[in-house]
Amino acid sequence: MSGGHVAIVGATGAVGHDLLHVLAARDFPVRSLRLLASPRSAGQRLPFRGEQVLVEALDEGSFRGVDVAFFSAGGDISRRFVPIAVDAGAAVVDNSSAFRLQADVPLVVPEVNAIAVELHRGILANPNCSTILLVLTLAPLQRVAGLRTVVVATYQAASGAGQQAVEELRAGTAAALAGEELPARVLPHRLAFNLFPHIDVFEADGYTKEESKLLLETRKILGLPELPVDATCVRVPVERCHSEAVTVQLQRPLSPQQARELFAASPGLELVDDPAHRRYPMPLPMSGRDAVAVGRVRAARAFDTGLSYWLCGDQLRKGAALNAVQIAELL
Repeated sequence: MSGGHVAIVGATGAVGHDLLHVLAARDFPVRSLRLLASPRSAGQRLPFRGEQVLVEALDEGSFRGVDVAFFSAGGDISRRFVPIAVDAGAAVVDNSSAFRLQADVPLVVPEVNAIAVELHRGILANPNCSTILLVLTLAPLQRVAGLRTVVVATYQAASGAGQQAVEELRAGTAAALAGEELPARVLPHRLAFNLFPHIDVFEADGYTKEESKLLLETRKILGLPELPVDATCVRVPVERCHSEAVTVQLQRPLSPQQARELFAASPGLELVDDPAHRRYPMPLPMSGRDAVAVGRVRAARAFDTGLSYWLCGDQLRKGAALNAVQIAELL
């Protein structure tokens, strides 16, 4: 693509802002840019490569002449407008959960299953942010030692629930420090000085939909339809960057040192593993970074052949905007 006509749906949201930054930083070939959002956001101007680009109201005619459309405005908007964009001739990279598990829609993490892009019929799905971070570490382990079981606990930042959740965390923290109480309105409970194991809705089996996403999306991306993935997803009082504690049972032995070397050589990962000098992945150093950091690599105590480790990555960057742009680059 010598230069494409690009649209961003949800341009004024947190992921939309990061999409603009990533497109510019990676010199993505943009011939023209159309920023789309709700009518209440129309009329704003957002910076891109030294210019101020007008935000337009999304409607059925927004995709005429568009080559690539990035969607990051929620499942309802995607279900309504993605087919319209595809019918208009655009290739869609969708950041919602609307099409991720549809059999004919590739679910892509470019460092893991780039070849899946070739199978697209107009729609390419961006996985859930926690899934992206997780599979970046699982893929090299699967390639070298095979996977039998994955147990993961996520520690997910407020920004995963949107900018209003970040603002609620900030306001709640200020109120708590002042000895006041600020009721939760965006999140299920007050997040300031608190955490809770409730992300998305609870399902009949007691797991949340977020936890099911980790199971089903990981299976699809890795091509392992029977892989057991047991997840517990927790919202924590961090503004940006998700962390995950992972324990894997492997099919073949792999020492912690071999795993460190494997992680260090894997695209998209950064090894940060020197506990003796207090070096391990943390949200603050990884904020705004493209790489996913992995450390605390050690032999698992729960499995004879297994490993435990800790990872941290920016869920707005690699967990959303960067991964979406990388998918478009493969086109």
